[in-house]
Amino acid sequence: MPVELVTSATPEVAEAINELLPQLSKSAQHLTDEQIDTFFDQDRVHLFIFRSESTGKINGMLTLATFIIPTGYRAWIEDVVVAENARGEGAGRALVEEAVAYAEHIGARSVDLTSRPSREAANRLYVRTGFKIRETNVYRYKK
Repeated sequence: MPVELVTSATPEVAEAINELLPQLSKSAQHLTDEQIDTFFDQDRVHLFIFRSESTGKINGMLTLATFIIPTGYRAWIEDVVVAENARGEGAGRALVEEAVAYAEHIGARSVDLTSRPSREAANRLYVRTGFKIRETNVYRYKK
C-alpha cells in the first residue's frame, strides 16, 4: 500500500520531510535530526507518508495529532503536503483517507482540519473525503 504510518525516523524519512516542508510553507524551516527525533517521540502524533508505487519515493506526508479532552478523544490533521511533481495522482486523498481510518480505529470521536480558502484543490479534496465546513472562527496567538 502506498500510505504508511511511520513510527520512527530514518534517514529516508528525515530527507523526505525536509524536501516536502518548503512545498507546504514558504516559512517552514529545515528540521534537524534532533527536531525530527523530538517529533517522533510524541505519543499522540502520527506521521503518514505516501510512497510512489512506481519509484518507491516518498511523495507526500500528513500529520495526525490526537488528544483527550473532556468531550472525548479527538484528532486533528495538520501539514498535509504532496510533492509538486506527484500532485493529481491521488496521494492527498490516500493520505487523508488512511489518517481518518486510523483515527476512527483508535477511537477518535471526530477529525478536524483547517485549510486556507486559497488552497482550492486541497479544499475540494477535503469535501470529497467527507469533511464538512464548520461555521467557526479560527484564532491564533503568536508572540
